[in-house]
Amino acid sequence: MKTLIKPLLIAFAFVLINFSAAQAETTKPIGRPSSAVAYQSGIYTTVEGKVQIGLAKQAGGMVEIRLTNAAGKVLFTQQVGKNQTAARIRLDVSALPDGAYQLEITNGVDSTRHAITLATPQPSEQSRLVALD
Repeated sequence: MKTLIKPLLIAFAFVLINFSAAQAETTKPIGRPSSAVAYQSGIYTTVEGKVQIGLAKQAGGMVEIRLTNAAGKVLFTQQVGKNQTAARIRLDVSALPDGAYQLEITNGVDSTRHAITLATPQPSEQSRLVALD
């Protein structure tokens, strides 16, 4: 009888360990997407001084675009939907004061940050040219 109880206890312990390990693998973390869509972005300025954002992504997931100032205050946010595969956005930054800004593009897992610096050129004094014959 004693020889039968010990192997039975060991087998039960192995079954219990495997069951708890299987339960731990199936639970998903809350708040983070399990899979993220791939995206590509291009950012440039236009002749008018606006910021143009071009975004191409896979269907099936969302991508968020955010513009923040140096203090971290969100000035602009837009989500590109699950079924959209491309987005073209033009931001008019002419009303914003001079300073450092950050443009962040994220799919929930990966994020890309671009630094934007706004500066108004100071007028320079024109020197006169005097020519003699």
